Amino acid sequence: MNKPMERLAMQRTNPYHASPDALRALLLLDTAVTQLGVERELLDLVRLRASQINGCAYSVDLHAREARKRGESERRLDTLAMWRDTPFFTERERAALAWTESLTRIVDSHAPDEDFERLCTQFTESEMVDLTVAIGAVNAWNRLSIAFRRMPLPHEA
Repeated sequence: MNKPMERLAMQRTNPYHASPDALRALLLLDTAVTQLGVERELLDLVRLRASQINGCAYSVDLHAREARKRGESERRLDTLAMWRDTPFFTERERAALAWTESLTRIVDSHAPDEDFERLCTQFTESEMVDLTVAIGAVNAWNRLSIAFRRMPLPHEA
């Protein structure tokens, strides 16, 4: 068996069963994030982009499906990883995506002033905090899914 298939076949543990209280806390955070001031369609893009960067197959599949259900276009989903090089995203979305990338790669980026200034032109202070919490939440989910090898199920649609 080759290495990628070995990785796919091995779920390490089910975090929902191993620590329901921890997962319940993360689910509560995720629910709260969707009720904050950032529009749901933008949250879809942010969640998907962070998941792409982190290489979380489960979350990429989940967030792409959710975005499609809310009417997101295939073209924008197909080009999200290349958002800087396409005309398909608004300035507000671009600011959010730049911030998402900076915070998801924070060990290298240290949340640069340029990205923060761009964010300030498109979001209120409250929305900036809400977006930052949303980015933190999706990164936490990605880390759980990757750490415990959660994979998308073929029958989910």
